[in-house]
Amino acid sequence: MNSAPPIRVLLVDDHALFRKGIASLLTEEPGFEVVGEAVNGREALDMTRALKPDVILMDLTMPEMNGLVATQRIREEDPNARIVILTVEEEDRNLFEAIKHGAQGYLLKKIEPTTLFATLRGVAQGEASISGVMAAKLMGEFSRQANRQASSADRRAELSPREREVLELVAQGKINKEIAAALSVAENTVKNHLKSILEKLHLGNRVQAATYALREGMVTKPPKPAI
Repeated sequence: MNSAPPIRVLLVDDHALFRKGIASLLTEEPGFEVVGEAVNGREALDMTRALKPDVILMDLTMPEMNGLVATQRIREEDPNARIVILTVEEEDRNLFEAIKHGAQGYLLKKIEPTTLFATLRGVAQGEASISGVMAAKLMGEFSRQANRQASSADRRAELSPREREVLELVAQGKINKEIAAALSVAENTVKNHLKSILEKLHLGNRVQAATYALREGMVTKPPKPAI
């Protein structure tokens, strides 16, 4: 039986020691292959064009072109590119900007390797879900925003009852398999619902969809922040 091909990862970080450490961890973990290393966003853009990695692990603060600009540029050229931000910065503003520019994940460098591996696998499979920490930050921000745009309400009205259920479970951090089990439907049915949700809401990925659900108060049981 043939095993699945490894997840091809591009590392983007201007600190060589940290970058080499992550590369070593991924090389030792089954199922990953580091296909390139970039020291800034400009290199990341060029290497993404040449290498077509499955996942890009992107730092935020870098010379020449930072991670937020690089994420935006890469996603403009390839809307299917999968990018995970890995940074020391905990500012909410950077979290919101990263999601707006199309990042599928946002991790802090103090995380455990197992969390990094799980996130990369999820993103590679299109199963990236919003984390408890991210959800808490987003809910805190949106709770301070009193105004709601009418256009947003109109888009929300387009969702079917089942799509609303799927969207809430996405925002709770559930992956497709868990959503399928919770709703007693096939996993492919969940994927179809997610595709429809993204199209109706004019969103790029499930993290943006989860953000939308949190902002619109559609989540009754948000994930708890990790301890």
